[in-house]
Amino acid sequence: MQEEEIQHIKQKFGIIGNAQALNRAVTVAVQVAPTAMTVLITGESGSGKESFSKLIHSLSPYKHGQFIAINCGAIPEGTIDSELFGHKKGAFTGASEERKGYFEEADGGTIFLDEIAELPLSTQARLLRVLEYGEFIKVGASKVQKISLRVIAATNVDLLEAVYKGKFREDLYYRLTTVPLRIPPLRERGTDIIFLFRKFATDFSDKYHVKPLQLAKEAQKTLLAYRFPGNIRQLKNLVEQLSALEMDRHIAQETLLQYLPPVRYDLPVLYQGASAADALQERDILYRILFDMKKDVGELKKLVFELLSTNAPGNQRIKEHAVLFQSIASSTAATPVQVIAHSSQADEAHTYEKAEAAEEENLSIGDKERTLIVKALMRHRNKRKEAAKSLGISERTLYRKIKQYDLDYA
Repeated sequence: MQEEEIQHIKQKFGIIGNAQALNRAVTVAVQVAPTAMTVLITGESGSGKESFSKLIHSLSPYKHGQFIAINCGAIPEGTIDSELFGHKKGAFTGASEERKGYFEEADGGTIFLDEIAELPLSTQARLLRVLEYGEFIKVGASKVQKISLRVIAATNVDLLEAVYKGKFREDLYYRLTTVPLRIPPLRERGTDIIFLFRKFATDFSDKYHVKPLQLAKEAQKTLLAYRFPGNIRQLKNLVEQLSALEMDRHIAQETLLQYLPPVRYDLPVLYQGASAADALQERDILYRILFDMKKDVGELKKLVFELLSTNAPGNQRIKEHAVLFQSIASSTAATPVQVIAHSSQADEAHTYEKAEAAEEENLSIGDKERTLIVKALMRHRNKRKEAAKSLGISERTLYRKIKQYDLDYA
């Protein structure tokens, strides 16, 4: 696809930015739109997945039919089958009349299933039937109904990981991933962040009848360096706050920082997707790296010591930094210079040994992990669910860690 065509499509559907990953996503969406293939859109929350689903619908053979967007995570598990596929009168308590489901309503058009990973396994089986044979059965009915529609799904989680955990059907996963379409997060789009800021600033200047915001150079650098965990949705909310509350339309770095919440970074040792075996393997790798680094530093110190020992000015350097070379002096034949350095800096050497012992202690990743877990449990008054959420791990993983470290919170 030519660059001019991509720009025309983006302008038509209000997609702002020129990042390579974004242009790639637009190209794939345009190429797959004329077909009837199922599309799975992946990307973080707030990255603009629904915009791409509308783009695909508008360029597809189903564009004259309805476009219905469903948030699967917002429908209670007990009623989701009825909501999606409809029900017969008397199918369950409260079913006083027959009802059409979203799939029947979208017949001839497109249905967009956002947060598809939230679907119960029983509903996933019904969806698989629709995708493979274009048919479904209403709740409480026995008659099979045929439909023809385009299904677009979206998720912000790793579906393959959900398959491994038994939370998502493997056959449905491979049926949905006929055409995978990844939407890049905002932090991977470079200067697109500035373009989006200007677009939102113009929109909100019209809404609130004020002059558009302008960013100082330092503020632009801060904006580009920020991770934006909420992606485009977070950026839009940020611009609206600034537009409505700031009297000075020239936004300085100090002003911008007041509106940017801190971003929490998860520690590698608490990576929520790792199994127990994977976690142990990762920890072994970290230990190996740390000890290799210590060994390399020791060898470098020894080399510097030998070079300095070969000339008189170097001996003076050794005297000045006796603590640094103490461990080397004690492991080799004592030279006059080493003896002087050792005797003149005994107190500093003792301090160095204490610091080295503290360094050894800090190498215990397991201790750090244990301390983090204890602090999180204390902060949330031993409520495992909230503690697990703050640590970025599942409640099940936290329970396993509590048992592993023999903590009195089980």
